[in-house]
Amino acid sequence: MDGIEDGHEHTKKLSAAAARKPSKGGWNSAIFIIVVEVAERFAFYGLSGNLITYLTNDLHESTATAAKNVNTWIGVSSIFPILGAFLADSFLGRFKTILLSTIIYFTGLVLLTLSVSIIPMSHREAVFFLALYILAIGEGGHKPCVQTFAADQFNEEKPEEKAAKSSFFNWWYLSIVIGATTAVLLVIYVQDNVGWTQGFGILAGAVAVALIIFLVGIKRYRTQAPVGSPYTAVAQVLIAAARKRRVSETRQGWGICYEDDEKDVADHIESQRRVRTLARTNQFRFLDKAMIIDNIDASNNTRNPWRLCTLNQVEEVKLVLRLIPIWLSCLMFTAIIVQTHTFFTKQGSTMIRTIGPNFQLPPASLQSLIGITILIAVPIYDRFFVPIARKITGHPSGITMLQRIGFGLFLSILEMVVSALVEAKRVSIAKDHGLMETPKAIVPMNVWWLLPQYIISGLADVFAVIGLQELFYDQMPEAMRSMGAAAYLSILGLGSFINTAAISLVQAITSRRGGVWLGDNLNRAHLDYFYWVLAVISALNLCVFIWVANRFVYKKVEDEETEEEKGAES
Repeated sequence: MDGIEDGHEHTKKLSAAAARKPSKGGWNSAIFIIVVEVAERFAFYGLSGNLITYLTNDLHESTATAAKNVNTWIGVSSIFPILGAFLADSFLGRFKTILLSTIIYFTGLVLLTLSVSIIPMSHREAVFFLALYILAIGEGGHKPCVQTFAADQFNEEKPEEKAAKSSFFNWWYLSIVIGATTAVLLVIYVQDNVGWTQGFGILAGAVAVALIIFLVGIKRYRTQAPVGSPYTAVAQVLIAAARKRRVSETRQGWGICYEDDEKDVADHIESQRRVRTLARTNQFRFLDKAMIIDNIDASNNTRNPWRLCTLNQVEEVKLVLRLIPIWLSCLMFTAIIVQTHTFFTKQGSTMIRTIGPNFQLPPASLQSLIGITILIAVPIYDRFFVPIARKITGHPSGITMLQRIGFGLFLSILEMVVSALVEAKRVSIAKDHGLMETPKAIVPMNVWWLLPQYIISGLADVFAVIGLQELFYDQMPEAMRSMGAAAYLSILGLGSFINTAAISLVQAITSRRGGVWLGDNLNRAHLDYFYWVLAVISALNLCVFIWVANRFVYKKVEDEETEEEKGAES
């Protein structure tokens, strides 16, 4: 009996210890990761939203040069995630990558704060830009990993966690929009009315607090070891297909079977059929040669992954290749949305911004309208638009992911058209009041004239940005989802570079004709013409996107019909 009582007592102690031990996974761990993402978005938008103001007013750069510098920095910050995803998947794992990148990000913010306070003026610009690109390195590790790591905390084999994961993405996006909007409203006001040191100091403090909270949850996280580089798997298929480019397929399409090895080859083929998950497709048929068993493969005792790949591996590479045309046709969209960080802000700085007798709205704070629009539009889209569209189309999501992106691209064209008309109106009023030669004078036109273009920008994000996030998460192979996040983010980066190139090209062409469109004096410049150029190019780009989207084949698991195909059949 004593032994039984001792056993009961031991069980109670184990139960008590288990109760004290933090439970892993689910919202218990995801909430700590969300805090890190909110802080990073808070810091990023608190800096990028008003960066052009610091560059023009404090570093005395021209408007065009400052816009190009902002675009270049945003572009580099969005390209580095490709390297970050590679390091996370191949060597460090997502947790270590997030931890290291957050420390780097905090270091960059501290250096940024020092550059505007105690660094001598002779070295201030160099240190400032050094800090900016340290932040870009931190972004590279943070962006492709943090959302995927948070989603990893939910175990889809448990019904309650699978249900929680479906709502996680909604709360995730809502949280980062709140963080970005708060930064635009609070931090930018501090920067304009208190000082840059205090403004940047707030950003550094927010990331420091988030880093501590992230470490507090360290025992709760579900972590995964690095699974190897996804780029290697892609390279194996491409090389194997190239090495067998002269091999022909059989009528069954499975490979060439030699009579002396017929049984072994048949066994091999049957085993491949049992383990594959993706259905075979007819696009990119040249890649199918990577899984054909030729006489060299049949004579080897072990499979050479650089000569013979599985059907599933080949189909995963096809998924990646299918997304490339979509990726290319969305670059102009991001070339447009970066206007909100640059020329939209400069437009607002020339207009009446007073609210009441004593308060003046910082021009960059108008970017908060984008976040507010998103916060209002997302629930309306989910609760009202999707059910109505579902009744019409029969598609579970109302419209397909590509339809959603396409409508966002159309809204970006409308955004440029409205922006051009408003800018023409602003210049007309400046001319009527004799302000053409006084660029720093306030044009007697209320800043709320800019409201439509900011709202349309927010609506374009609701459709195109969220659609792109979903597409590059859903259509990428599961092992390559960090790479998918990096690919989506690189759209933002290259779009910024395209905008920089467009500014340089427009400056070069118009300066030869004697009338620079993007000069420092916005009243004499022709910013509205630049907006019209972007609108025309984007309209042509939309036509290309529609052509590509009509030929896109959605991912299909064997013996399972995708939601996209169900919608297409309806």
